[in-house]
Amino acid sequence: MQPWERIAETVAPDGTAIALRRRGQEYLIVAGGRDLMSSEDEHSARALGVLGRGAVRTGSRAARILIGGLGMGYTARAVLDESTARDRIDVVELVPAIVEWNETVLADLAGSPLCDARTTVFVTDVRAHIRAGADTYDAILLDVDNGPSALAHAANNALYGARGVAEAWAALRPGGVFGVWSFADDRGFTARLQRQGYTVALHRVAGSGRGRGKHHQVWLARRGT
Repeated sequence: MQPWERIAETVAPDGTAIALRRRGQEYLIVAGGRDLMSSEDEHSARALGVLGRGAVRTGSRAARILIGGLGMGYTARAVLDESTARDRIDVVELVPAIVEWNETVLADLAGSPLCDARTTVFVTDVRAHIRAGADTYDAILLDVDNGPSALAHAANNALYGARGVAEAWAALRPGGVFGVWSFADDRGFTARLQRQGYTVALHRVAGSGRGRGKHHQVWLARRGT
């Protein structure tokens, strides 16, 4: 088997070592020694964008959508492809190097979504960004870490806890959608969403089936009006 080639490396704000690797046509982002995002996850990452944007109900009004976690740009590309010319997409990424990689070596994977005029990039903590945005978003779509229960960064646990779920509710406009990608199902997360008052639908989407899971999960949780 062809070995992994290390393309670049950086350190996250919490001190976690992050590396970008390549093997043949596949790219892999590794955080703290754990696989975080593979280019083989393209289908399910795009599914989050397609399902999330498709669930937005704004009528003739332009939509404002938050994407938390840039990854390799697939979710952002899917949202852009499903959006109108007037929509605004805010992409929030904690690690500056991941933004840089998406603008250079990874740019062609998802068709350079960061170059689209509708996209604004914020290099900051997504939870802090959500807390600052009361009644701002028609959709919040999170692909942060590996989901609620498969964490490479322990600090991300708060994003999916009861308080994080409540903060997303507050940042959504009435009727807005909270979408979450995950490597695996998590019944506890579903229960937290329901306790907050969301109407929850869980979608099982195809994974790569090549060591990254045959299926992944996408939650769509709608805030009440």
